[in-house]
Amino acid sequence: MAPRRRRLGLYWASQRQNIRGDHIVDFLRCVRRAIRRRWVLIWDRWSVHRSKVVRQYLERHAHQIQVEWLPAYAPDLNPTEQVWNHAKYSDLANFIAEDCDDLHQHVDASITDQRRRPHLLRSFFDTAELEL
Repeated sequence: MAPRRRRLGLYWASQRQNIRGDHIVDFLRCVRRAIRRRWVLIWDRWSVHRSKVVRQYLERHAHQIQVEWLPAYAPDLNPTEQVWNHAKYSDLANFIAEDCDDLHQHVDASITDQRRRPHLLRSFFDTAELEL
């Protein structure tokens, strides 16, 4: 979220392997290049998000990235869960993928569409009862 303008953004990348801390750092670098001002990162407490390499990166860039941690074990408070729910139960309801590439393509299309709909993203925060 852009703090001053209160604009929401959804940045994501899919992986075809287990995600490690260096993957997270690579992703954060991409987001930093896209958002050249201070921004708020809202994150759950997944162990990879808290890995040493990620913590060090976030400490080095604390002037640009403000991290807001969600409570542990509280998926109902995580707006990301609403993104996945919308993809699974709305955009991809009754969808049967031909293969992994087909699934990847449709999930990407769903999240790209959600990303362009700020009112939908705000509703995910409303559902989680989180104030922006």
